[in-house]
Formats: sequence, structure tokens, C-alpha cells
Amino acid sequence: MKDHGSLLESGVLQVAGMMEIAARTAPKSKGEDYIETLTLTGDKISELAEAILEFGRETGRKNFDRDSKNVRESSAVVLIGLRKSESLGLDCGACGYPDCASLDAADVNDGDFRGPICSYRQLDLGIALGSAVKTAQIFNVDNRIMYRAGVAARHIGQVDWDFVMGIPLSAAGKNIYFDRK
Repeated sequence: MKDHGSLLESGVLQVAGMMEIAARTAPKSKGEDYIETLTLTGDKISELAEAILEFGRETGRKNFDRDSKNVRESSAVVLIGLRKSESLGLDCGACGYPDCASLDAADVNDGDFRGPICSYRQLDLGIALGSAVKTAQIFNVDNRIMYRAGVAARHIGQVDWDFVMGIPLSAAGKNIYFDRK
């Protein structure tokens, strides 16, 4: 018979899988899917938590230590991002380029993420993230979308995606992502 903690962990992992499904099936521009998902557990969470902490130390940027602690205390982390997304071809200029050809020709990989990215693909990612966290909420699994977790996952090669956010998950008596110092 599983103990109470094992049942909670198992439930959180099932919800993580449903979150990946929600992100995958979320509406996307032109029906083209550039969304990537991955669930981290066990040692991969510890690896990510350490990478978040170290990245913050190396760069001197704030709150990486706080997010590292949250990730370390999580049962799972769902990563959702974009890889090699192409522009829609609308020449709308929302990305800051005069046309999609200019956007597609640009390639910047010296920041936290690779870009630029078509504004519609960013919207697709936002919808996928929203669908995923709503799924977690339906099942009462505490979560928080974390930029810093995505940066660190990309930095240490857990994913090779252009842009990624991390969503740590917890089922505890109190939401560990709420009263953060």
C-alpha cells in the first residue's frame, strides 16, 4: 500500500502529464505546432534548482535564489517552450521588424533566449502556458510560471528550445509559491 506522500507525488505526476496534453492541444496560429513540453522529476529537479541558484550567483541577478528554493521543494517541473518557430507570414510588424522575411533572417542567441520570435508564436506559447496552469488549478495542484526556471533549464541544456518557461508543481498543505521572500 502506498503511503500518503507517494499518493500525492503520483497525483502530481498525473497532473503534469495532463498539463503537457493541455499545452499540446491548445489552439495555435494557423494550426502549426511549435510548442515543446517536458516534465522533470527527481534528480532533474535538483539539477535545475542548483542551476537556477548558480545562474543567479554568476549573473548577479535577483530572485534566482528564491526560485531555486521553490523548484527544489517541488514534486515536478513542467517545461513549456518554443523551438524553431517560423513567422506566420502576415508582415504585421508586431515583432518590430518591417516584414516576416526580416524577422526570419534575424538570429540572436546571446541573451537568456534565442530570438526574435514571431509575436503570434509568443501568443501561442502564452495560450499553451495558460491552458497548462488552468489544468493544474482544476486538480488543485499549486503552481507558478517561472521565467528563471526556463532560463536555467536552457542554460544547462535540459532543453535546447529557443524560449522556455518552467512551471513547478506542489501539493502541500500550503501553497509554497505564494508567500515568497
